[in-house]
Amino acid sequence: MERLLNPRDVRDLPKAHLHLHFTGSMRPATLLELADKHGIRLPEALSSGEPPKLRATDERGWFRFQRLYDTARSCLRDESDIRRLVRETAEDERRDGSRWLEIQVDPTSYAPRLGGLIPALELILDAVDDAAAATGVGIRVLVAANRMKSPMDARTLARLAVRYADRGVVGFGLSNDERRGLARDFDRAFDIARNGGLLAAPHGGELAGPESVRDCLDDLGAGRIGHGVRAAEDERLMQRLADRQITCEVCPSSNVSLGVYEHPEEVPLRRLFDAGVPLALGADDPLLFGTRLAAQYDLTRDVLGFSDQELAELARQSVRGSCAPASVKKELLADVDAWLTA
Repeated sequence: MERLLNPRDVRDLPKAHLHLHFTGSMRPATLLELADKHGIRLPEALSSGEPPKLRATDERGWFRFQRLYDTARSCLRDESDIRRLVRETAEDERRDGSRWLEIQVDPTSYAPRLGGLIPALELILDAVDDAAAATGVGIRVLVAANRMKSPMDARTLARLAVRYADRGVVGFGLSNDERRGLARDFDRAFDIARNGGLLAAPHGGELAGPESVRDCLDDLGAGRIGHGVRAAEDERLMQRLADRQITCEVCPSSNVSLGVYEHPEEVPLRRLFDAGVPLALGADDPLLFGTRLAAQYDLTRDVLGFSDQELAELARQSVRGSCAPASVKKELLADVDAWLTA
């Protein structure tokens, strides 16, 4: 009973964060300051101090979400903005108990203002190195292509990602609305990335159903799935993910905010967990959804009924599913065990 009244603080639970988007990691207060700095007028949905009301289950809703995201991204205009975002994100991660972060970015979005594609990625990687050194959070980068753009653009990004594999790029992703286009249109880009030693981690199984997860596995050789929560609708698919130990980066708060599920208790985390699918809780875009990583663990305990032992296992699964070096994984796993015995 004492544990129920005084539960272990999930911020003290060591964990890895594998699903966080670059602009979406920004603090709301920072967005307001950068908008003022650059003379950008923000819509009320971004300036009110409250998370915007979102729903992306129809095309109009997804367009509004993307438009808000693009507006926020337009406030990142110079080197100091990039460095500030990365440093503050690392500080927030540390505060939430995240000891390893793999942040996802499409450098083409920032290239026009930062001198081109290569200078933009090099600046981001340099900022990541500085923030990691300052905070003690291990940070790596996933370069992500945009499903709404050309497969040729994706191949260009894949080659760039491979080029910087020794500078902190660990994976290659595919973001935006998986209801648009076909995963196999991007198969050559993912071939380039995988052949260059990068993890394939495309989005799937969020706005589209379990078929989009299968497409990521079959057409893109996914070693990890961004979201993947809709796999819970297919027993055979869950078994496949469990057998191959392919981690799904599940983001409960964003699932509810975007209307994938109406209520937090409907997120099928328990179903996936009990089926043996490895999971890594993620915050997705805290700027727009209003919660960061620790809140996902609180929701999982308070709403979905996970015990501290099960939360610890989720943290272990996030570490195992990461691209962290073996020595880092070993240390983090030991610290998870220590959290349980504290």
